[in-house]
Amino acid sequence: MEELLAQTTFDKLKEGSIIKGTITEIRQTEVVVDIGGKSEGLISASEFADLGDLQIGEEIEIYLEKLEDRDGNPVLSFDRAEQKKNWDNIITKCEEGSIVQGRVKSKVKGGLIVAMGVDAFLPASHIDIQPPKNLDQYIGQTYDYKVLKINLERKNIVLSRRELIEEQRSSKRRELLEKINPGDLVKGVVKNITDFGAFIDLDGMDGLLHITDMSWGRISHPSEMLKQGEEIEVMILEINRDKERVSLGLKQTKSNPWENIENKYPIGAHVMGKVVNLVPYGAFIEIEEGVEGLVHVTEMSWTKRITKPSELLRVGDDVEAVVLGIQKDEEKISLGIRQLEPNPWDMVVHNYPVGAHVHGKVRNITTYGAFVELEEGIDGMVHVSDMSWTRKVNHPSEVLKKGEEVDAVVLDVDTGNQRISLGMKQLAEDPWGDINGRFRIGDVVTGVVSKITSFGAFVELQDQIDGLVHISQISEDRVEKIKDVLNVGDDVSARVIKVDLDERRIGLSIKAANYNDEQLAAETQTYDSMKEGGDLMNLGDILDQATK
Repeated sequence: MEELLAQTTFDKLKEGSIIKGTITEIRQTEVVVDIGGKSEGLISASEFADLGDLQIGEEIEIYLEKLEDRDGNPVLSFDRAEQKKNWDNIITKCEEGSIVQGRVKSKVKGGLIVAMGVDAFLPASHIDIQPPKNLDQYIGQTYDYKVLKINLERKNIVLSRRELIEEQRSSKRRELLEKINPGDLVKGVVKNITDFGAFIDLDGMDGLLHITDMSWGRISHPSEMLKQGEEIEVMILEINRDKERVSLGLKQTKSNPWENIENKYPIGAHVMGKVVNLVPYGAFIEIEEGVEGLVHVTEMSWTKRITKPSELLRVGDDVEAVVLGIQKDEEKISLGIRQLEPNPWDMVVHNYPVGAHVHGKVRNITTYGAFVELEEGIDGMVHVSDMSWTRKVNHPSEVLKKGEEVDAVVLDVDTGNQRISLGMKQLAEDPWGDINGRFRIGDVVTGVVSKITSFGAFVELQDQIDGLVHISQISEDRVEKIKDVLNVGDDVSARVIKVDLDERRIGLSIKAANYNDEQLAAETQTYDSMKEGGDLMNLGDILDQATK
């Protein structure tokens, strides 16, 4: 009889209809329901808002999806029964643009399913202002939504939480814009950090905090001061109510360290600081947060020639310096390191007076002279023109070598430009001072060939005075190459045929050594005509072309 009755009840059950069933068991993940069929059905616990509200023996309405599955069990749904019952009710109460409440039921492709009596779809792009990366965090949460679209034929509803949030933020933004003023202090949350600054959420409105308004000191990136999500207090700097934009400041919440800068760091004061940046022309020293001073390379040492600040300092070094100058309007402080020690050049005038004889080592050679180190950090320069009374020195290396020790005379001292001029030739008398008493035209002299050029030969006479024997004055016979006739080191006798005091030149003639007065006069005239015609090069030009 029971089997017949069950069969009769089973035949009355119709797929797709709402039927009544009795709860026979409540499990952790499912609820067992008896519908009077051949077997009991199972309903997922997720279809119920709270399993604690259910009781065994309670009768509930359920939706019969199938009479039997592969195992012969009915397929039931509490959710679909509720939705089927609620759909008509929802349509009468819900319309596009209205606000509804619902619980996030599950995650699907492209968004979330929200239970609001019927299942509604919440696209991922409409969950929040910024599309979330993790949708699982919303499952089980209850929110308010705005109805975007209702499709009666397909019986689906599309919701938006984002539009509701934006409307709420817009309302708050308008309220905030009406009540805030420049100079107000407000609290906000760091929403986003960029290379140029950070956006601060002021509870409904984003304000821009530019990197230049974050600290009175030096920062390279906003992340050095802020973290996303942290709450900070900022000052309203500017408001554009038409464009709904607000500029914020963080450093303005603290006093400007430059306000009383002249009293804190008077000129001449000694300060301590840290090297924060090196540039080709100097080093920036932070003496307090927001206050940096520049030590120019010229203010790093009295005596050393600093070409790069990195020769003396490194970023992060703690250093002491002296305040040299302040430009408050431009927020600049000039500092000096060398001022920590006495200036050795202050004593140079006393230690090296003009005319004093000095001794030093050749430290460096340039094209125009040689630098002689008189003491550590104090150099004197011997110009090529002050190396010899008798020789035209084209390059200092002809006379001096680096590292060689030399004697010299102080010619001039310029403490302002830190220069000392030295002379080597001034150690001896100028032999050209009484040259007429030493060499007269017609004199026969002896000397040693010191240099040979393509135009003639230099002969070193007494007191290291050089005379030039032009190629035409070597022999009565035509000379093609001087080396065929003369060699460096040869002893020769020659006659003086020209003495030029202005140019400091002596012209010699080997072939005229045995000439009589008449022949000598003719040769002298010929020598002068060669000079006027340009055939006879000056001593400097010939020296330039001198060969070994």
